[in-house]
Amino acid sequence: MNRWLVFLTLLLQVIAADAHKPSDSYLALRPDGQQIEGKWDIALRDLDYAIGLDSDNNGEITWGELRARHDAVAAYALAHLKLRTNGEDCPPRVTTQLVDQHSDGAYAVLRFMALCPETVVTLEATYSLFFDLDPQHKGLLRLDLPAATTTAIFSPEQPSQRFELTGASKLQQFIDYLKHGVWHIWIGFDHILFLLSLLLPAVAHFASGRWQPLDSFKPAFWDVLRIVTAFTLAHSITLSLAALEVIQLPSRLVESAIALSVVLAAANNVFPLVHGRRWVVAFFFGLIHGFGFASVLADLGLPRDSLVLALVGFNVGVEVGQLAIVSAFLPLAYALRKTVFYRRIVLFGGSIAIMVVASIWLAERALDFKLISS
Repeated sequence: MNRWLVFLTLLLQVIAADAHKPSDSYLALRPDGQQIEGKWDIALRDLDYAIGLDSDNNGEITWGELRARHDAVAAYALAHLKLRTNGEDCPPRVTTQLVDQHSDGAYAVLRFMALCPETVVTLEATYSLFFDLDPQHKGLLRLDLPAATTTAIFSPEQPSQRFELTGASKLQQFIDYLKHGVWHIWIGFDHILFLLSLLLPAVAHFASGRWQPLDSFKPAFWDVLRIVTAFTLAHSITLSLAALEVIQLPSRLVESAIALSVVLAAANNVFPLVHGRRWVVAFFFGLIHGFGFASVLADLGLPRDSLVLALVGFNVGVEVGQLAIVSAFLPLAYALRKTVFYRRIVLFGGSIAIMVVASIWLAERALDFKLISS
């Protein structure tokens, strides 16, 4: 029992440490002749951690506190962004600083101009913001060209990228959006925990008041296939509706509902009420998760003519990321299904840990306060 409690505590701490949305910034560049117009949205919480913004340490960053640090913010940000064309530097200069709200909080908005020594035909960008402080940080780039809009992701593994301004092919744009989808599902801890909550009992069936291991792999495979298909279909519907602005819901409501879905899905493993048709649960809550996926595309600020391609590519990426998780989890779960370790620690203990973490998320999102520090 002591070992079980230690495991549960460690699992809770690991998951809770990543309870909040991972660190991202949003960089938009629009080359025009020798000039590059830029807009850079950076989370205030990340800037506060890096250079200090909350001067009175009361947990809130006011406009006055941010304005007092404008020069420091500009200097820090631009020191971590290099733009070049044909081997020549294009030094950026901040022109305006504003504040905007994203789905996960307030962001500083830096508008800047970069002047290149010649007309920009090939753009080389090197991004290193926060990489020394947070190896999970990503810079999401939107490059606006006359003929198309393309995207890219900067990471510690890929800090420098090169772009031909003649415009990316449709295939390359599709691949870019697909990468966004894969990355989002892998960093979307609430989506992953919801999926895992549905997968945990997939190698068992409920009989005589408890979960009992299946005798063969086939029923587990078909159960998982139905669950993943239902979840995919549902979130594809609402992702499309939200991205196309047919239906819009408040971010706080959506994020709270997603947290609630994780609580209920995990609770159903401990106190089974729905165990025959869990794909129905996956479909119903998948509709809610689709609105959460849509917030990522909204933050990227894609133009209308790129939305269809973005939707398809992003959705395929989400499915690829999902299938990678399922492919890694299901065979291992099936191999361990008859062990005490799986029944008591993975299925029962894991579900309780997920319930606790998701309950904290729900409280934070619904009541707009923080229990777990990022």
